[in-house]
Amino acid sequence: MQNTIELFCIGNAIVDVFASVDSAWLDELGITGPVQHIGRDVAKRLLEQLPGRTAADIVFSSGGAAANVAKIAAMMNIGAAFAGCVGGDEYASVFENDLRAAGVVPLLVRGKEETGVCFAFDCGGTTRIAASPGAALEFRSTDVPEDLIDGAKALVLDGYMLDRRPLVQHILQLASRRGIPIALDAASVFLVREKTEDILHYSRSYPMIVFMNADESIVFYDTIKKSTAGDTIGLESAGDREKETFILKEIFPLLKRITVGEIFPIFVIKLGSRGAVVLAGGDIYREETTAVVPLNTVGAGDAFCAAFLSAWIRGKPVHECAALGNQVAQYILMVPGTKIDAIEN
Repeated sequence: MQNTIELFCIGNAIVDVFASVDSAWLDELGITGPVQHIGRDVAKRLLEQLPGRTAADIVFSSGGAAANVAKIAAMMNIGAAFAGCVGGDEYASVFENDLRAAGVVPLLVRGKEETGVCFAFDCGGTTRIAASPGAALEFRSTDVPEDLIDGAKALVLDGYMLDRRPLVQHILQLASRRGIPIALDAASVFLVREKTEDILHYSRSYPMIVFMNADESIVFYDTIKKSTAGDTIGLESAGDREKETFILKEIFPLLKRITVGEIFPIFVIKLGSRGAVVLAGGDIYREETTAVVPLNTVGAGDAFCAAFLSAWIRGKPVHECAALGNQVAQYILMVPGTKIDAIEN
């Protein structure tokens, strides 16, 4: 098994649930924001009542950033494994079976809580996401299968695990001692705002490839510069082109000082309809894409990461890695989450 695992992914094991519902029903349950955490009692109520609330198909898919990366990479003929924690319920089987069907080696431990779920509700054109991580948060350092990591060419770490510092440091040290690059997706602007110093420290101390979207990179920059208004005011509502201009003008000079003359870290910034930019060795690589009207955006960033790393593992230069990332992310935009059969590359 060691020789077949090229990409080793560690993260929160979550079952994604996609459905179209009326917003009034979600309002009654207190699910009013674009993204929020919910208790297990609310999650159970949603799962029980959902079949009677929507005429559209309800799609269940293995989720969580690291699991999505593993699944998509496996569909691109990369030997991928995923390690995480699930419960002892039926959704653990949904999660595991979905990974196996994609060709991923699932290395799952069983927790005391129920399997984590994340709902992505389409409310007539707007999306509300509600997550209950459950057993996913029970994954510990002792659950990391060290003997299976040795042959990997890259390791993916779920950004949402950054709150568990001892676990993260254990994984980073484990990979670094073996000379294995670590890919970290920043996960969300809220997490970046809290964990910028950790991300910056880790990127300087370990062989890392850091993935961010445009908004996350702007918050990352703001936090480093200790900006509260200043140059980035108004960028929250700006278009992809305006954000790209700011990133190239202001953020990349800052990151260049971190990367110049070194192999790592590599910073990859996903720009949505504007493609992606990569900063490696002090150089900037720009790859554009074609804008599409998405069916759903959940999982697109994970798809980009998976494709980028798949090309990296195959020895492609970073601009080709970014180009493949754009291509596969665009494909994922047209399906619910990562519920796909295969990817041609």
